[in-house]
Amino acid sequence: MRAMILPKIVSLAEVDDPLQLVDLPIPDPDQDEVLIRVSACGVCHTELDEIEGRTMPAKFPIVLGHEVVGKIEALGKRVSRFRKGDRIGVGWIHQSTGGVDENLSADFRATGRDTNGGYAEYMKVSEGYAYFIPDTFSDVQAAPLLCAGAIGYRALKLANIRDGDLLGLTGFGGSAHLVLQLAQYMYPNSEVYVFARDQATRDFALEQGAVWAGDTSQRSPEALDAIIDTTPAWKPLVEALINLRPAGRLVVNAIRKEDADKDYLLNLSYHEHLWMEKEIKSVANITHQDINEFLPIAAAIPIKSEVTCYKLEEANKALLELKYNTVRGAKVLLI
Repeated sequence: MRAMILPKIVSLAEVDDPLQLVDLPIPDPDQDEVLIRVSACGVCHTELDEIEGRTMPAKFPIVLGHEVVGKIEALGKRVSRFRKGDRIGVGWIHQSTGGVDENLSADFRATGRDTNGGYAEYMKVSEGYAYFIPDTFSDVQAAPLLCAGAIGYRALKLANIRDGDLLGLTGFGGSAHLVLQLAQYMYPNSEVYVFARDQATRDFALEQGAVWAGDTSQRSPEALDAIIDTTPAWKPLVEALINLRPAGRLVVNAIRKEDADKDYLLNLSYHEHLWMEKEIKSVANITHQDINEFLPIAAAIPIKSEVTCYKLEEANKALLELKYNTVRGAKVLLI
């Protein structure tokens, strides 16, 4: 099978082709696993963290990719939930305890980091961590929902807002543009305010229904009850804290932060940013239950992913554009 592998950790400031196109054996599913013929796989910022070593792959070479959609090609002997030909998806969680806090467990294993993922023609996964894809969505539309959408759903739950509360989103890429649609559905009386560093992204947010969009360092017209940060940088986190009302909550939806602007934390003032019982809550991974809950909601809305498509062999191009260019929605590889 064709696959794009990461042979080693590299700096994308020095290397523009971190992944290599190779031919690998088709994996054999274990007794409780299904083999998937992959049709589409989303490109997530966490792949940049894996490539550059901020979240270290468990082995090399590794096949990245954790927003996977395809059809079942073969079944292990103990599989009971699925049949050959079923269309399913796989997200960031590849295996864990199955409990309510499995995202926090030392047993958590990530797709495309701890085991081979979806930047390939085939992959395998335990049936407990595969999900039926609603008929509402094409394969391309469904792929970003498996991480960007589902982790956005978890972040929105952790924001702990009520209908009518004011919500902020700092960063407006693959996840946030889905969270906005989700918030409009779950909290129809809540206004959404967006912070983004470039005008094109701010215009996109307004097109999607944000009531206001400003620069990362701007002050929102109203103090906000909660803000979800989906960026890899530190400046949006610091600036978001100023825009919270007393007792407001900042939810940081990122596996890792990059170090490029880490010095911006020196601007943090206890009195301005943290006092008055403001809270910071991180999002750590995801549970299988989050994905199971989210997909029917996404279908009911229905959520529409803004997608740019690439061929499998163009994965390096997609990753570099994600790191360095203005992002409009999500990126998906066609396998």
